[in-house]
Amino acid sequence: MKKTSIIAAATLFLSSLAATAAVEDGGVKVSDVRTERHGDLLSVSMEILLSGLDVEPNRAVLLTPRLVNGADTLSLPPVAVYGRKRYYYYKRNFGEYMLSGSENETSFLSRNCPEAVPYAQVVPYADWFGGADLVLDRSDYGCCRALLAHTLEGIGTVTFRDEFFPSLVYLHPAPEAEKRRQLEGRSYVDFPVDQTVIYPDYRNNLKELAVIRATIDTVRNDPDARIDTVWLKGFASPESPYAHNTDLAKGRTEALKRYINNMYNFTGVEILTDYEPENWEGLRRFVEGSNLAHRQEILALIDSDMEPDPKEWKIKMTYPEDYRFMLTEYYPALRRTDYRVSYVVRSYSDPAEILRIMRTTPQHLSLEEFYLAASRLEPGSEEFTEVYETAVRLFPLDETANLNAANAAMRRGDNAAAERYLEKAGQTPEAFYARGALKIRQGDMQAARSFLQAARQAGIEQATTTLQEMEQRGM
Repeated sequence: MKKTSIIAAATLFLSSLAATAAVEDGGVKVSDVRTERHGDLLSVSMEILLSGLDVEPNRAVLLTPRLVNGADTLSLPPVAVYGRKRYYYYKRNFGEYMLSGSENETSFLSRNCPEAVPYAQVVPYADWFGGADLVLDRSDYGCCRALLAHTLEGIGTVTFRDEFFPSLVYLHPAPEAEKRRQLEGRSYVDFPVDQTVIYPDYRNNLKELAVIRATIDTVRNDPDARIDTVWLKGFASPESPYAHNTDLAKGRTEALKRYINNMYNFTGVEILTDYEPENWEGLRRFVEGSNLAHRQEILALIDSDMEPDPKEWKIKMTYPEDYRFMLTEYYPALRRTDYRVSYVVRSYSDPAEILRIMRTTPQHLSLEEFYLAASRLEPGSEEFTEVYETAVRLFPLDETANLNAANAAMRRGDNAAAERYLEKAGQTPEAFYARGALKIRQGDMQAARSFLQAARQAGIEQATTTLQEMEQRGM
């Protein structure tokens, strides 16, 4: 059964600023300033233009946006531009904290400084924000942290107007009965001519075998994961008779299986094997991306219905120069082993643990677990948005993941991102409702009513409430 949760945000307070034109302070310009209140959060965004700023090698400029209302002050994360000498001095002595002492400082070396810095921050709302001045605090420093100059440039005064923000409906994802994951890779273990025995010290085999072991060890050493299957598929190149290549591909894959068994002595892990006697698909990709003199003719032969041996002989005899090049440059890469390590991950129910896993091995999480973590966070906060954006990156085609990510983006005021996510949110009642909510935010009330009516007819109760609120507001 589908479950939904409704996060109410019936009223959005948008701010307007007294100063709307760009403000300039000694080569620094600020434009496109915007603040919005979303319930208990305030977002501040602007564009800081630095193209006119010239910082000498032994100087540094610290730019700190601040909200000021009488004795109340809130400093937002700073932006700093360093001359060459100052930059390396602070980097060497203070690391990520640099001049401001804040781990949230955005730092640039003067010669690599962008012309424009998009600036956006979200902070918990305080009652004194209404009527506060938004200012840009600029401090110029020399060596030994000597303050050379200090200015405060007003950007505007924050005022609010009441604007409708519909409640959002999040969809509770269905739980995974068993969380099955897999790691895939490709290895080029080399064999002496016509042999099917692995020699670890032969050519580059130490490195290639280490790649496979590293993939297996990544899962094997994870206390939350249990390997249940290892799958191997060996490929041979087409230059020998097909029957012989079949024996080579099959035998070499079995040799790798024995190597893995001997290395790990698995219990309860099934090692499955497959093989491709001649890797024509791989050869076709190489030829298609090549500049071979007879590229099109060779592609036509590869795509033909000829049997493998006559096909390979025809290419060799008809286009000998191209064939010699392919034999040297392409064929070695066709002899490979694809592998896949399949494993099961335990479930998580503690939101704090889920957030920790999200930052280390997010692929271990299910959509439901992302949802459980987000449900304990402040809607619209940076962490709340991060949870749903991480979920949709891991499940980019999942309709529920895209719906919830769209709602999170809308909650943060990022309507463009919300629209992108909703394109993949499907045709569920919740998706209709979300599209209606987005249209309200975009000011298209006719389209909003159409989507909301469809959501109401499909059983979304919140759609009725939102339509009534629109009616009461004369929207």
